[in-house]
Amino acid sequence: LQVLFFSILFAIGLKWLGTSGNSLLNSFEKINAVLFNILKIIMRLSPVGAFGGMAFTIGKFGFSTLFQLGKLMLTFYATGLFFIFIILNLIARYYKFSLWKLLLYVKEEILIIIGSSSSEVALPSVIKKLQDAGCEKEVVGLIITTGYSFNLDGTTIYLSMSILFLAQVFNVDLSLGQQLTILGILLITSKGAAGVTGSGFLVLASTLTALKVIPLQGLGILLGVDRFMSEGRALINFIGNTVATVVIAKSENALDEDVYQKVVIKRNKVIAK
Repeated sequence: LQVLFFSILFAIGLKWLGTSGNSLLNSFEKINAVLFNILKIIMRLSPVGAFGGMAFTIGKFGFSTLFQLGKLMLTFYATGLFFIFIILNLIARYYKFSLWKLLLYVKEEILIIIGSSSSEVALPSVIKKLQDAGCEKEVVGLIITTGYSFNLDGTTIYLSMSILFLAQVFNVDLSLGQQLTILGILLITSKGAAGVTGSGFLVLASTLTALKVIPLQGLGILLGVDRFMSEGRALINFIGNTVATVVIAKSENALDEDVYQKVVIKRNKVIAK
């Protein structure tokens, strides 16, 4: 969180430099390209990590744990679908745009995220698509990039449900006050999680360490299915940030409605035909 806060202050200072800061900005863009290449390497190795996690969980806790973990996964994905198609859909209707058509517009990025379990790999593409759809460059650059660190809806859902699951596993009776406290802590700790695969698991470990209510050893149970739940986390995070960008662009009059209609609405009609 300290790094993120400093990054925002640094960006403000860089903006005030005007054109004289372009050389530094270009250097950051090149560094960013290098980091994306590193992420590609991580994505190729992630299946090996998923195999190791499944092998550890089954070997230590037995096949019976898979049934309980399966129920946790189903509950998580059901909650995620409710959040996307009910909560976000209501927000989209309030601001008078179609969530379905927006999702169709970014369907390629959604498929990439499902395959890689990371929203980070779709970052450059969604930035360009939202700009092409009529959202001002400044709004897209601000909302998408900060949203990838601060607006992690899927990660927050995952963390809260995982802690409640572990509390049931270890028969830890959490009072309403404790549950609200945990939720408040998670809303803060999740803000430090990046869009990289497995980051939510690390945040969960740090949160359990801070709470000192649920044994940290329980993380081993979740290790086997974390790779599969990571896809849901990344997808919910991505959709939430995409919707948030359009909402902010509309509310700040930073969206060219004619371009949006032409690129998003009419394009989907052509594809449907």
